[in-house]
Amino acid sequence: MAGNPSSDETPEAKASANTTEEAEVVSAEAPAEAEQDGEVARLQQELEAARRRVNELARGLQDLTKDREEFKQRLTRERERMLDVERGNVARTLLEAIDELDLAMAASHQDASPLAQGVRMIRDSLLSKAQATGIERIQVMGRPYDPNVAEAADMEVTPVQDDDQKVVAEFRAGYRLKDRVIRPARVKVARYVAPAQA
Repeated sequence: MAGNPSSDETPEAKASANTTEEAEVVSAEAPAEAEQDGEVARLQQELEAARRRVNELARGLQDLTKDREEFKQRLTRERERMLDVERGNVARTLLEAIDELDLAMAASHQDASPLAQGVRMIRDSLLSKAQATGIERIQVMGRPYDPNVAEAADMEVTPVQDDDQKVVAEFRAGYRLKDRVIRPARVKVARYVAPAQA
């Protein structure tokens, strides 16, 4: 027995040796757990960074989609505006023909001949076709003068203060297409002048 060192150990020595081994195992596991905790923290940081990047890209995609829709709407509005401008240009030519027919009718306003009636019918037909395309005549007679829809070609002095700056005669009709004036009216505007005191 003296030659076998393991048999000479006392139970306290064995317990102490076991405790030492367990401490070595625990101390070996502690760095592994710390390493796992560090890895988990690093992965959580990467996950959070990836989430932020995904959110940022999603917002960018939403903004891009919104910009695209706004561009399409702007393009549609611009196309409509250009079509209205072209309609207005065509309408101006048509309105000049109507004006010439109006002059012919004014020259023969008392004429009841078939020719005068034919001119009147053509004028009314052209006017109704123009109105069907959305062109409407601007009503200015008896209303306050508005330089946005009419141009003053003449002035008439009036002694009535309520008639000041009102349209008293229309030389040429004005027309609008939707909200845009395609041809302003040409008018005579009243101007109030106080009567002279004797």
